[in-house]
Amino acid sequence: MNYKAPKGTKDILPYEAHIWKYIEDKAQNILEKANYKEIRTPVFESTELFTRGVGDSTDIVNKEMYTFLQKGRSLTLRPENTAGVVRSFIEHGMHRLPSPLKLWYKGAMFRYERPQAGRQRQFHQLGLELFGIENPCADAEVIQIAMNFLDELGLSGLSLEINNIGCPECRNEYKKQIKSVIKPKLEDFCPDCLVRFEKNPLRILDCKNEKCRQLLCLPEIDSVISRDFICESCVAHFEELKEYLKTLNIKYTVNKKLVRGLDYYNKTVFEITSTNLGSQNAVCGGGRYDPLVSTLGGPQTPAVGWAIGMERLISLCKVPEEKPLDVFIVSDNKKQALKLASELRGLGISVDLDFLARKFAKQMEKASKTGAKFALILGEEELKTGTLTLKNLSTGKQESISIKEIPQRIFSLPLNF
Repeated sequence: MNYKAPKGTKDILPYEAHIWKYIEDKAQNILEKANYKEIRTPVFESTELFTRGVGDSTDIVNKEMYTFLQKGRSLTLRPENTAGVVRSFIEHGMHRLPSPLKLWYKGAMFRYERPQAGRQRQFHQLGLELFGIENPCADAEVIQIAMNFLDELGLSGLSLEINNIGCPECRNEYKKQIKSVIKPKLEDFCPDCLVRFEKNPLRILDCKNEKCRQLLCLPEIDSVISRDFICESCVAHFEELKEYLKTLNIKYTVNKKLVRGLDYYNKTVFEITSTNLGSQNAVCGGGRYDPLVSTLGGPQTPAVGWAIGMERLISLCKVPEEKPLDVFIVSDNKKQALKLASELRGLGISVDLDFLARKFAKQMEKASKTGAKFALILGEEELKTGTLTLKNLSTGKQESISIKEIPQRIFSLPLNF
């Protein structure tokens, strides 16, 4: 039987892994400078955490979760990580720490959906969460960090869309108005939207079905969507956020139809999109989720965050080539070669060697194929004299050196050698 990776999953092969590491290292550097600390949560949680936290009106909960029973308990592979981070925040009493608490994460998520460009059933997200600050300066910071990160990666064709979907109180009136204008056309919407109409009509605004999107553009429906429905407090929050973005020189567009696909959002929601991804063009999405901590059993805690899909990000990035190997040891004495390799690695030099002790010509050929910068030749003559032959594999030039000279020669060789 020929085994293959399950549909919707993908091996990250050695020649690709350095791309992932480059992006993750870049993110870690940016996030740590802003005092975000890494958190790692389990890849599976109680199913109820997601049905209650993400929302039973979402496609994720209704159609996409990988759920299984273990000794009578329902568990689910995480389809997103905010609910898991909030669970950890509550369980470990992190609300008692000084505010704000800033966390970031990376890892695999799982959703059963149609595989497409930049989207898999096992996919990877990088995200951050900021707890404890109600002021929109927190919203502005997380947006600024996301824009800075994407800019550092050299991405182009990006745009920021923002919206304020209100607090739970003012959003209830909006839901009533949405239902009133959609109801006469309800039978023309997709089956999923019929369910959303009853559970959470705002989810209809997030439908990806093209016919539904066209229906939302009808004048009688669009006029309600475009209306300012949010209360004075939410209006003030949104206006202040826009002032912060202006101060940070971050350009944005207000999109009244932007609601995001998860039920826990309130007030600020945002997406960063790319013109280089086709119809599914979101690179980063997030927003404020003030009710979630209390919904999951913790104290009332304001919070805001975002997540970035790594697969989509990688499809847009131009990453520097992997750093080449410093030295390849060519020798017919495996013991001495392995000992030398160990010593050089201890000095911070990347080293490989030929374990088959083949003829020198074959070993030199292997050294070139590895992309190493230098070949270090350790033959019988070198063992007798206590010297080594260092060969520049780009220029073909070589010289005899002592072992003690190797680090200096490897890291400080003139360009003509």
